[in-house]
Amino acid sequence: MTSVEIVRSPNADQVSTIAADLVADSVPSKLTAQDPTLWGPEAESEASIRLSWTTLHESSRALLPELVALRAELHAEGVDRVVLAGMGGSSLAPEVITRTAGVPLVVLDTTDPAQVVDALAGDLERTVIVVSSKSGGTVETDSHRRIFEKAFTDAGINAASRIVVVTDPGSPLQKASEEAGYRKVFLADPNVGGRYSALTAFGLVPSYLAGADVEALLDDAAEVAKVVSQDSVDNPAVILAGVFGAAHAHGAEKIIFADTGSGIVGFGDWAEQLIAESTGKNGTGLLPVVVEGPGAPGFVDARTDATTVAIGPATGSANIAVEGRLGAQFLLWEYATALVGRVLGINPFDQPDVEAAKKASRALLDAPAVAATIPSFVDGPVEGHGTGWTQRKVHTVAEALAAIVEVTPEHGYISVQAYLDRIDDASFELLRAEIAKRTHLQTTFGWGPRFLHSTGQYHKGGHQNGVFIQITGESGDDLEVPGRPYTLAQLQLAQALGDGQVLAEHGRPVLRLHLEDRIAGLAQLVEAVQEDGS
Repeated sequence: MTSVEIVRSPNADQVSTIAADLVADSVPSKLTAQDPTLWGPEAESEASIRLSWTTLHESSRALLPELVALRAELHAEGVDRVVLAGMGGSSLAPEVITRTAGVPLVVLDTTDPAQVVDALAGDLERTVIVVSSKSGGTVETDSHRRIFEKAFTDAGINAASRIVVVTDPGSPLQKASEEAGYRKVFLADPNVGGRYSALTAFGLVPSYLAGADVEALLDDAAEVAKVVSQDSVDNPAVILAGVFGAAHAHGAEKIIFADTGSGIVGFGDWAEQLIAESTGKNGTGLLPVVVEGPGAPGFVDARTDATTVAIGPATGSANIAVEGRLGAQFLLWEYATALVGRVLGINPFDQPDVEAAKKASRALLDAPAVAATIPSFVDGPVEGHGTGWTQRKVHTVAEALAAIVEVTPEHGYISVQAYLDRIDDASFELLRAEIAKRTHLQTTFGWGPRFLHSTGQYHKGGHQNGVFIQITGESGDDLEVPGRPYTLAQLQLAQALGDGQVLAEHGRPVLRLHLEDRIAGLAQLVEAVQEDGS
């Protein structure tokens, strides 16, 4: 069963009004019928080619026989280790699906060389890599493909037999893959945007090959489809749109996610991209903040600028609680996001600000000398860069953190962005809770460049009340990208600098802390956060 429970809402009357308006205009049923006019004339062109996700619980079943056959072939050859190279919508859903199912999947959505080296260190004799890119030109995914293709060849393995591709019809990757003779090319529905693609080939192919029951996901989605398509104020998607629309109108533009025992692992990370990239544009939108649990800073002490959401049973600190199996949750939140886009008056299917950071990164790769910047200060193993937004004299990490907190707008947020190895450097995630606890500001944590394909749109296009702490670091390993004039470490740094440049052009404060030693740097960062001045 899928349900949405409003535990407490300060805007109950307005929630009811929004819900009634959506129902009166038959928006849920029109969305199910893939009506592209629901978001206004300016959005109609894009919406007309982005609504096939409403029927994926039916159309994606055609994939199942092909998946069964491919996995059987691979297992017969002793190939049962699955690596996924993909970014954003190509990786977030498969990671949630496989972690929830308890099956192993190596996810590469990084440019950190050490993390890629670790993935290469696995048993290549048992490995198949799924290369997923909707456009076919995603720089991170293309780099992973090139690196693994060379590694297979160097190990005496027929590389083409170990590469499975998921892409859109007609993409450059489709043509190149077919010419290279790769093991299998799955063509996804082109009328589904990346962040709505959980139940397409992008979500299902790597998940099934890794061992997840994807047919059950489709069954769960089919059940909730009967409910979210109804023109009813009891429709859970209508309720969510009403709650978030009313909250936004009263200055609560943040949604705080905590899992309260749903049995789903990492759902907030998937919902984060869906909501932030769909709504964060034209100076408006909803910013998801994923926290460690219902007792975490930012959730238990949330202020009037936030709506707290329990994924699972209701807790005392939650405004609303959403329960349901994973496939149902995927479709419910997709409907709710599309509906709240109408409420906010934005197009939930474009991402106009994502390309800016990519362009800046490419420019820095073309002129690497420009990337070399002189630190504003050096404090032990940490170099501080980009403190021109403060009039304070900054000599230490603690002083820099205190200064960036000072310039955070009232009801603003702090975004911590770690361009590091999210597996070996996972301890850096504790910075989110530490900063939130001491500043009482909503604080997000994202791994770079992964977040660029997720919340990156919101940071540039949404409410301009964020400040940004980038963390970069030296890596003991580096990898050449075959056929490209850069290494992974150079690409990773260019992505950090490029995004920082675009944020600064939007007038946002950006502090970059570069760690000469990652372990010592983390200790110093935690100590600095805990100082009274920060």
